[in-house]
Amino acid sequence: MQEVYVLDVLRTPIVGKNGKFKAIRPEVLGAEVVKALLRRCELTAVDGILGGNAVGTGGNITRLMALLAGLPEEVPACTIDMQCASAAAAIGMAYAKIASYQGEIWLAGGLESSSLQPLRTYAPLDDRYGLTPQGDGRYYTAQFAPDDMAPDTMLRGAERVAAAEGITRGALEKWALCSHARAAAAAKTGVLQDVIVPVQGWARDDGIRLHMNQRLLDRLPLLLGEGTTLTAGTACSINDGAAFAVLAAGNYLRRYGRRPLARIVGTAAVGGSPAQSPRGAMRTADGLLARLGWRYEDLQAIEFNEAFAVIDVLFERAHPDCIEKYNRFGGALAYGHPYGASGAILLAHLIKSLQAAGGGRGILSIAGAGGMGEAIALELVE
Repeated sequence: MQEVYVLDVLRTPIVGKNGKFKAIRPEVLGAEVVKALLRRCELTAVDGILGGNAVGTGGNITRLMALLAGLPEEVPACTIDMQCASAAAAIGMAYAKIASYQGEIWLAGGLESSSLQPLRTYAPLDDRYGLTPQGDGRYYTAQFAPDDMAPDTMLRGAERVAAAEGITRGALEKWALCSHARAAAAAKTGVLQDVIVPVQGWARDDGIRLHMNQRLLDRLPLLLGEGTTLTAGTACSINDGAAFAVLAAGNYLRRYGRRPLARIVGTAAVGGSPAQSPRGAMRTADGLLARLGWRYEDLQAIEFNEAFAVIDVLFERAHPDCIEKYNRFGGALAYGHPYGASGAILLAHLIKSLQAAGGGRGILSIAGAGGMGEAIALELVE
């Protein structure tokens, strides 16, 4: 197998739904990142591009993005839909392409606009037509399990995990406070600023609450009613954004004298119960680490997508000694979650976290709707 490296990775600011990016199409957001990467890496073409997208207009949106970014028409592009895990899946596929000698340099990541998520309609002959909330075939949220069409299925899955594990509202809110505090500290120091590509003059993540406190969390209502635990503070927001990485073969880097950021050591995709999808983050990371012969204690940085605070609590209970290197700059509870792009955002944050730690090994992992998970293991290049 050919060695695969991350040459560079960039993202847009992460912006809330119906906010600063509310009228910017996802392919435009992605094109801004791709253009910046092409400039920074002094590239005019690549062997191909893979982009994750979860709630876009369909078709091959990554192809639209590639053309808008000015890539040659000859460059192939493909869109990956693994919902929340889409960008990480795209990076994993690009890694496999290069490792198996199907090109030497690929772009991979994801793009999303929740603000412009289209309303879809089942065909009248589809047996789900009358099962939609209004009974007229219209829906926003795709079906992720054969026996479940609930539009809030991900939220209910997180609540099921919390109930099964005896996780309290207080345990969840501890992580909401931690996520915002760490993200606020990162914003203050500007540690992530050099991976952010401004879009139409906007260069700031707008979900971070600099003064998040328990009194604010106490006022938030339970999302699923009495007897449950999750609130808007312990479930991530819905967002717009894009992130992409340049992946390159070792032979390419040596030929052109280029210095990468990190080496991808391995990737993994794992499935599990669609009814408890938040478990996918740790389950997938566990599997990849076991395959590599690594332990969490051997790592210098860990990034999980905290779509729900239950993911954090599960990790804390299993690995209490690893908390300081887990989501070092905060997670999706603070930044938000632009579904199809989040896996590549994690990659950018993981590399910055490894740099802050002085090097070493790291892992990112993200759970996806339908019980899926994707993980990527890295070593920082010294």
